[in-house]
Amino acid sequence: MTLNTSVRGKSQPIVVLPAFGFDHLAMEEAFEPVFAKMVDWSRIYIDLPGTGGSPPVTPSSDAVLDEVVSTLSSLLGSQRFMVIGWSYGGYLATGLVRRMKNQISGLLAICAGTKILRADRDITGTIDSTPQPLWLKEVPGELHGHFNTAIGCQTREVATRVANALAARGPMDEAFLEELQTSGYQLSDEGSSDQYDGIVTFLTGRRDRIAGFRGQFDSLTLFPQANYVAVADAGHYLPFELPQVLHAVTVDFLERTALELSRHDVHPPTHHS
Repeated sequence: MTLNTSVRGKSQPIVVLPAFGFDHLAMEEAFEPVFAKMVDWSRIYIDLPGTGGSPPVTPSSDAVLDEVVSTLSSLLGSQRFMVIGWSYGGYLATGLVRRMKNQISGLLAICAGTKILRADRDITGTIDSTPQPLWLKEVPGELHGHFNTAIGCQTREVATRVANALAARGPMDEAFLEELQTSGYQLSDEGSSDQYDGIVTFLTGRRDRIAGFRGQFDSLTLFPQANYVAVADAGHYLPFELPQVLHAVTVDFLERTALELSRHDVHPPTHHS
């Protein structure tokens, strides 16, 4: 099976993996503004199994990642690429690095904890939010509890952006997603001590009460070329809470990766930020 993809632009490929229960539409909404002046990069947005245009698989993260690997092998062959992942997509992206490290030039993991099971996550030290009055006024009531926990920058503007991203999603196989999350969420090699020497950026929010920000820092020993960015005002929806921060960090990541590629005689596209 080949997963559904949306490909934008040409040249150096960048694979983009969405958060749990999202599809390529939300990731395009978040990232395409970043690439508005960098169109020579090829963005490959993937619908994970059970989301958007991709059918479900065995409900385990290992099976999900197997399909990502298979899809990328079909699309890219032995071509090198970068990978960007948000939340669950970032967790899968670190697993993808372990499986395809010789083909991956760089990793940008956004609000992606290193441990997927809730009981294992380190969410200590997170900063409380200061909500704007009536910040959830325009948001459906069933989202209030989730937004209070997951959104760090609690303004009406942010709440509207996140609600619109949720509303814009394609079809979701809710039964599959629930079973995946309850019975097969953890990658079998989650605790791997494999080192990755490529360019890495961990972008975290200090108000992220879903994934936390400390586990990513603790994992830096496995990533000798990693930058770690902890944003005081951001929660788990950082790409939609602070799009200007996402833009700046992504551009920096691409520039660092392009420099590393040039040192190895791989010719990335020229771009203007």
